[in-house]
Amino acid sequence: MNPDTFPSSPRVVIVGCGSWGTALATVLSHTASRVTLIGRNAEVIEDINSNHRNERYLSGGLLATSITASEDLAVACEADLILFVVPSSATRTIAGQLATLELKPQAILMACSKGIERGTGQRMSEIIGELLPTHPLSVLSGPNHAEEVCKGLATATVIGSQDDETRSCLQHLFTTPTFRSYTCNDLAGMEWGGAIKNVFAIASGIASGIGLGDNATAALITRGLAEMIRLGTTLGGQSDTFIGLSGVGDLIATCYSHHSRNFRAGISIGKGNTVQQTLDAEGMVVEGIPNCQSIHEVAHRSGVRTPLIDSVYSILYQDKPAAEALQELLTRAPRSEAENC
Repeated sequence: MNPDTFPSSPRVVIVGCGSWGTALATVLSHTASRVTLIGRNAEVIEDINSNHRNERYLSGGLLATSITASEDLAVACEADLILFVVPSSATRTIAGQLATLELKPQAILMACSKGIERGTGQRMSEIIGELLPTHPLSVLSGPNHAEEVCKGLATATVIGSQDDETRSCLQHLFTTPTFRSYTCNDLAGMEWGGAIKNVFAIASGIASGIGLGDNATAALITRGLAEMIRLGTTLGGQSDTFIGLSGVGDLIATCYSHHSRNFRAGISIGKGNTVQQTLDAEGMVVEGIPNCQSIHEVAHRSGVRTPLIDSVYSILYQDKPAAEALQELLTRAPRSEAENC
C-alpha cells in the first residue's frame, strides 16, 4: 500500500458488535476519525448509539461518542480500515458479502478472529485474501482480554502484515498510552498460534475443573507450547513467532484467566457438564470448541503428533471422560523433553 494515501485519522468499520469488536473500537476511538460497529442485534446497536454502552457483551463501560453502530454492512464502503471481528465460522460469509460492495480500493482488511476453517484448513486472512484479493491484508493477535482493554489496563498486541507500509500505518493507529503494538510479518505463525491456544485453554480449564493444580497447568502450558510450535512450523509459521505475544503470550493469558470463554468452558466440562450445556450457559461463541475439530483435522492430514489436541478432541467429540483422557496422556510412552517430532 501507499502510506501517503492512508489518512492519519482514518474512518474505521468493525464487523462484529461483540466484546472484542467493542474493545477494539475503544482503542481506535483515540486515533480514528470515526469508528462504526456493524452487527445484527438491534438492541445492542440501539444501546451503543443511544447510551454509548454495550451492556450485552461488555457491561459497565462507557463508550466514546465517536463510536456508532449500524446493521448496514454497506457502511464499509466508506472505510479506510475494515476489521473482521466475527466468529471464525462467519468470516467467509462476511468476506463474500463485502466482495459484492464497492469498497475503497486501498481499504486495509484486518483479521481479528482466532480460528481455522473446517474442511479447508484455511486461516482467517487466507479466506479474506481469497475473496478480496486486491486489498492489503493484516492480522491482529495477542494476549488481549476485551474486558481489560476496555478498562484501559495495560495491554500489548501484535500487528501482522507482509507489507512494511501497512504494518507501519496500523502500528501507529493501534498505539495508545495503554495499548502497545508490535509488528510481525509472519501471518501464518500469528494465526496458527492464536487458534491453537484456544484448544489448550479448554484443556487448562478441564484440568482445573477436575481438581488438578498448578503443577498440571504448568506442564500443560509448556507441553502445549511445544505442540503449538511443532504443528505451527509444519504449517508455515516461524518458531520465533510462537514464543512471542501472539503465541506463548496469548497461551498464558488464556490458560489462566476467567476472562477466557475457552478456559471457563473447560472448567464446566471438567466438572461433568456436556459440551451443549456448557455452550448454553456461556451464551457466547467459544472458539476453541469448533476449532478443536478443524485443527485436529489439519494436524492429522499433516502427520504431526498432537497428543494434547487429540485428547481435547476425544473429550469434546468422542464423549471420552476427562479423567480417562488425562490418564491416557500421563501413561503414554516416556519421551525426551527435547524430542520435537
